[in-house]
Amino acid sequence: MVRHFRRLTVWAVWVGMVWAAGPLRAQTLPHLAPVWTHIITVSKTTPTLQVVVNPPMRRGTAVHDQIFRSLKQLGCDYVRYVPWLPYPKLGVAELEPPKNGKTSWDFSLIDPMTEDFMDATAGHSVIMNFSTIPQWMFKTPKPVAYPSDPDQVTWDYEQGAELTDPSMKQVADYYARLVSWYTQGGFTDELGHRHTSNHHYKFQYWEVLNEINGEHRMSAPFYTQLYDRITAAVRAVQPGIKFVGMGYGGTDPRFFDYFFDPRHHQPGTPMDMISYHFYAVPGPNEPGAAQQYSFFDQADHFLDVVSYIQESRQRLAPHTATDVDEIGCISADDLRQGEPGHVTKPIPASYWNLCGATYAYVFAGLARRGVEVAGESQLVGYPTQFPSVSLLNWNTGKPNARYWVLKLLHTYFGPGDKLVETGDTPPSMFAQGFETRGGRREVLLINKRDRVQQVELKGASGSEKAFVNVATGEHEPGMKRLSSDRISLQPFEVAVVALQ
Repeated sequence: MVRHFRRLTVWAVWVGMVWAAGPLRAQTLPHLAPVWTHIITVSKTTPTLQVVVNPPMRRGTAVHDQIFRSLKQLGCDYVRYVPWLPYPKLGVAELEPPKNGKTSWDFSLIDPMTEDFMDATAGHSVIMNFSTIPQWMFKTPKPVAYPSDPDQVTWDYEQGAELTDPSMKQVADYYARLVSWYTQGGFTDELGHRHTSNHHYKFQYWEVLNEINGEHRMSAPFYTQLYDRITAAVRAVQPGIKFVGMGYGGTDPRFFDYFFDPRHHQPGTPMDMISYHFYAVPGPNEPGAAQQYSFFDQADHFLDVVSYIQESRQRLAPHTATDVDEIGCISADDLRQGEPGHVTKPIPASYWNLCGATYAYVFAGLARRGVEVAGESQLVGYPTQFPSVSLLNWNTGKPNARYWVLKLLHTYFGPGDKLVETGDTPPSMFAQGFETRGGRREVLLINKRDRVQQVELKGASGSEKAFVNVATGEHEPGMKRLSSDRISLQPFEVAVVALQ
């Protein structure tokens, strides 16, 4: 009897709520009316990407030409280039110490990819980062082996935390010679022998190492001292080059505060830009349906820490720019890729859209916070080397939704755009109005969920919407002329409405 009464009471309350609110189909949609005279900030942010070296990028592969064609078509600035540790022969130019009157300098596998990268980014700024220090420069109980096959992955190359040369000159000289190879036509090695390259590139930026909190577990004082030594040696080779510091794999404010403080650097050491990374990562057993919540929650937490870092930078190093040069999502499966016999699980197509929406959301958050560069990671991933982070299909070379979201943002937004007060959206959506440098009024819309959602945007009728969603897949962004102010967003859609 009591249970029956409670059921009647709940039913009566529900009916009353529905009657008071009107028919469900008549519920009010989110309504956006950007206040174009209310400027929040002026954007400094360039959307771009990083390119990490791996076997698909080598000449002669089925996807080589498409990879570099896709890179060129983006036309981005501040493109980060990273020959990295999983393939030592593709990223380390001196794999063995000098011995018996000879050195092991060898660019035969490194040059082709670097040349193709420089060709594809010609006319645009690049950030070069040969991030892996030759392993023999660190103290280890025994020499560290590496695969003879350049395409074979290894995650055990980087070992040790103490340099064999505590003055750090050996490491600094390695990077000075490497930069000289690419910018000065060659170098003289440790034994006085000349190596000629005929390369005369001009690098706009050199980033000093990568994820130094993980790779060799560098402390803030150790890294800061090494940064000073390397930048001094490289500047002697190419005067005027600018430097990016840290490449930090995360956001530890203590590390940033130490590095920003000029008292911890040698006088005259340049701090042109700092860099750090963000990846949304699901829990080990997190279902795919939950990632649409956890990825954006992680992004919100990251952006909160960005605000702190920006305040610290402004206080201690106000002339230093910021580059968040790895932004992406990593599947839980990729975190097991180093296990014996691991086979990459299939990645659903919608995952690329979710990650594209996450990048667009972080890009807008960085623009609000005055960050100069937002680099999506990475051009091509590959089984054994973070396939879930790829912007391209590693089997065909075709761009996926993450690539097309970057292309969309790069086409419509850039430094000098004014971010304006746009109005509130429910947590499942995001909107930001931009008045561009050319005077256009555009609104970035992001559907953070795997269901269709609608929003009303004042003045949208008759405007054009460019969009990336699950339906566009590996194809270019779709275009649609809007017939009303009501806009439908497909699951994980990223759209730009160019208002008339």
